[in-house]
Amino acid sequence: MRVPIEWLRELVALPDDLTAEQIAARLTAFDLKLEEIISAGLSGPIVVGRALSVEPEPQKNGKTINWCQVDVGEDEPRGIVCGAHNFGPDDLVVVALPGATLPGDFTITARKTYGHVSDGMICSPPELGLSGDSAFLRPGPGTPAESGILVLDAESAQPGDDAVALLGLGGDVVDLEVNPDRAYALSMRGVARDAALAFGLPFSDPADRDVPADGEAYPVRVDDPAGCPVFVAREVTGFDPSRPTPSWMARRIEQAGMRSISLAVDVSNYVMLELGQPNHAYDRAKLHGPIVVRRAEAGEKITTLDDVVRTLDPDDLLITDDDGPVGIAGVMGAAHVEIDDATTDIVIEAAHFDPPTIARSGRRHRLSSEASKRNERGVDTELQARAAQRVAELLVEHGGGRIEPGLTVVGAPPARASVTIADDLPARVSGVAIDAETAVAALTAGGGEVVHENGTITLTPPSWRFDLNDPNDLAEDVLRVVGYDQVPSVLPPAPAGRGLTRAQELRRWVGMVLAGDGLVEVKTFPFAGPADFDRLGLPADDARRRQVLLANPLSAEQPGMTTTLLAGLLSTLELNVGRGHSDVQITETGRVFLPHAEGLAAPIYGVDRRPTESELQAFADALPDQPQHVAFVMTGERQRSGWAGPGRPVAWSDAVAVARHVVETLHLVPAVEAAQLAPWHPGRCAAIMIDGVVVGHAGELHPAVARAYGVSTRVMGAELDLDALITAAPETGPRPQFSAFPVAKEDLALVVADDVPTATVQAALEGASDLIESVRLFDVYTGDQVPAGHKSLAFALRLRAPDRTLTDREIADVRQAAVTAAERDAGATLRA
Repeated sequence: MRVPIEWLRELVALPDDLTAEQIAARLTAFDLKLEEIISAGLSGPIVVGRALSVEPEPQKNGKTINWCQVDVGEDEPRGIVCGAHNFGPDDLVVVALPGATLPGDFTITARKTYGHVSDGMICSPPELGLSGDSAFLRPGPGTPAESGILVLDAESAQPGDDAVALLGLGGDVVDLEVNPDRAYALSMRGVARDAALAFGLPFSDPADRDVPADGEAYPVRVDDPAGCPVFVAREVTGFDPSRPTPSWMARRIEQAGMRSISLAVDVSNYVMLELGQPNHAYDRAKLHGPIVVRRAEAGEKITTLDDVVRTLDPDDLLITDDDGPVGIAGVMGAAHVEIDDATTDIVIEAAHFDPPTIARSGRRHRLSSEASKRNERGVDTELQARAAQRVAELLVEHGGGRIEPGLTVVGAPPARASVTIADDLPARVSGVAIDAETAVAALTAGGGEVVHENGTITLTPPSWRFDLNDPNDLAEDVLRVVGYDQVPSVLPPAPAGRGLTRAQELRRWVGMVLAGDGLVEVKTFPFAGPADFDRLGLPADDARRRQVLLANPLSAEQPGMTTTLLAGLLSTLELNVGRGHSDVQITETGRVFLPHAEGLAAPIYGVDRRPTESELQAFADALPDQPQHVAFVMTGERQRSGWAGPGRPVAWSDAVAVARHVVETLHLVPAVEAAQLAPWHPGRCAAIMIDGVVVGHAGELHPAVARAYGVSTRVMGAELDLDALITAAPETGPRPQFSAFPVAKEDLALVVADDVPTATVQAALEGASDLIESVRLFDVYTGDQVPAGHKSLAFALRLRAPDRTLTDREIADVRQAAVTAAERDAGATLRA
């Protein structure tokens, strides 16, 4: 809502020294947010001038200029060069004298041009910040409107008068963002009322006028009172359509962001901007029969004022006469009954319409107007008769004619429900010391009917406040008057003895380990659909295809919650590879959603009361299992190529190694076994197990899955049940010990059967002695020196004691204990 400050000052007695910035700041604190302050951009001497002579002078370039002598109220006239031709001798014009500044930071100087010294500039409306089709403009023959000079009414001013003050050009305009529930602020009346309340000043209500009720005017019938609770009609006859719009009115309309069109239309728009009540003016001669408010019939059509033929819906609310629709109620009128240059008799409509009905019609026809913006948010239900009277008075005052006796009023304003609050509620919810008297005074100042008794305040909201419906609305409105800046900024005290839970600490530690392994964390949407599972190659009977479906999904292709993090990670991988990234290693920690086998549906409860404990339990029982998983995918080079030599592409063993690292970080000993599970490659998939229970899989994804995601290189990945790992992790893991004594190194080559997992041998070696600090596999050999069906595993052992240097005998004993443990647990023999 654009609010001209000078107009606002007419309604509120704001101090003269109060700037637009200060007014905007206070209104913003009052819940009317500032968008921008629009400055007129005019300064210096801008005066009225009378053209004494206008002499055309053709130029060599084919252009004709006028050499003018202009009286600007000084002893001698000024000579000015002008290229426009829509004015002549004795016309009053606006002259910017040297030293003046026009919008766009354009400074006027005396300069030589076309053989003359032009001592100023005769201004057009756009040069003064007025629109090109302004009502001020009087184009001459063959002169484009946008290049015409502004010609003033001969009786309105004298040479030398201040043109800025005369035309109302000097005021700033404050553009406010109005929330949808504050429809009353889409008017000067509403903004002025809030400004008066904000500054504690008197408010002059422009709607405060007598409305004579001396019989019915134009006949009206409302067939749909739910869609139109109140309809008012008033008539003006003998109107002179040739009368111009007063300059002050045209300027205010333009400052408010609308165009000045004609007197009748401008009066209608002016009253809408002033009071917030949309209204419509019909040509009385073009109406046939009574006005009827009804719903549209199927297939009915209307040509609206924008010359578009629209097919109506049965839900559309219409204004009609005997010939059919004359307007879509609250949105736009029909073209065939609009005011034109021959209109002398006018029927004025001012009505209150059902806001949702207007909103649906506007969206259905993709038609938005200044009227519909207000009607769909809600208009003061008691304003219609006064708005129609205001329109009629302005039409007669500036266009002649007379107001016909009679006022048609159909319907009555709907009653407003009262709201009751405890008188200490505003203080309790805000933390501000607001006593009951202050709360009552704030609500009373807002215009409602207030009753304070027995520790409660009951408010019947005023007819323009549709946003006051529950106790918290009232508390907020009290605080708005008291001042949001009074709310203390108090940080809640941190509870003692609390911090991260054990699960949170372990999840953070896992994240740091993955980052240390070179993976970048991403976050994806937790949604998936059948197409995602198809790309993952999941069989039709795979349990991961069963989803928790959403009632209102963001995408029809992903109608449910995901059951695997790999779907989102692979989509992210596809996006990055498609943008030219060849080496991508990403990870995500998040929840998956696993529906119950019973398929329980979550109950839906109302908001009028708190659910009972049994209802809450029923809701909890219907929630799906939501375990935390951690997953990652990798493609490209694991070790980057560079000056030191060629790199190494990522391999399936890298995925297994990172998965093992995650498990070992939680002080668990993983077992790794070959497995087959989509979307992994059948021969390169490992099951990660803890105490015989599978907690995840790692390895190389199937080439068909990589191709389905647009990746031509090999892709490795893993997904682990992080909740299961955290549950299995010991409460206190082994503390790392650091010894100042030297390490002893021993290598063992053990021969085992091909089907013996390497992890089994390594676990046997690690448990052989407390002096074994680490065990690392560094070679696997099969060949002539190893029996058929066997393999040779070479391990590097690191031995160390925390309190001494190991002797040769101790080292030999540990070595023998390791060989014995491997023979016992894995059937291994020491390779000769």
